[in-house]
Amino acid sequence: MDNEKQTLDIIEQITRNDGTKYYELANIVMNGRAEKAAELGLIKEVRILKLNIPHSSAVSVYEDYVNQNYTVPPMEMTEWVEYKKPEGKIRDAFNDILKANRIISKED
Repeated sequence: MDNEKQTLDIIEQITRNDGTKYYELANIVMNGRAEKAAELGLIKEVRILKLNIPHSSAVSVYEDYVNQNYTVPPMEMTEWVEYKKPEGKIRDAFNDILKANRIISKED
């Protein structure tokens, strides 16, 4: 499974152990890994904010980035890897997805 291309269709809110929160695009498998990470105390909590988001060009850009740079964590994980969102095309695409799905406002 780790070598398969992941289709991202969920927006999650992840709470780090320090209480700060961030958003991530995921799928049901990756959400399961985040739930496991919460059980293991690697993160505090994960919440699904949106299911079945539209597969826009911005989603394709971010999805390609994730597939090229990350793999789905194993069930026996020992750390939680937070995906970096580099400035430029990747960060812009990610923010466009959050805006299109009304997670953040157009002004953010």
